Amino acid sequence: MRVLQQGLGIVEQEPDIVRWFAVRFGPPSFGIDDAFPDDSGRHTHLSGEVAHALENNTGVLFPPPTIEPVDVVAEELPV
Repeated sequence: MRVLQQGLGIVEQEPDIVRWFAVRFGPPSFGIDDAFPDDSGRHTHLSGEVAHALENNTGVLFPPPTIEPVDVVAEELPV
């Protein structure tokens, strides 16, 4: 979980991230949900510092993560 908390400081420096959430699904299970304005921002992020931090800790702190890109087809924005 500490790696994910540190990730916030890194993604705050990335201009193409619209939203970023580090989530816990249960005691042993965590994830990241992030949003970008376009595929260019997504690809930049996936090759950036957070991706490298996750790669460096794979097998040490957690098993290899799965990355599943999705397209948002509807959303409700806050007023």
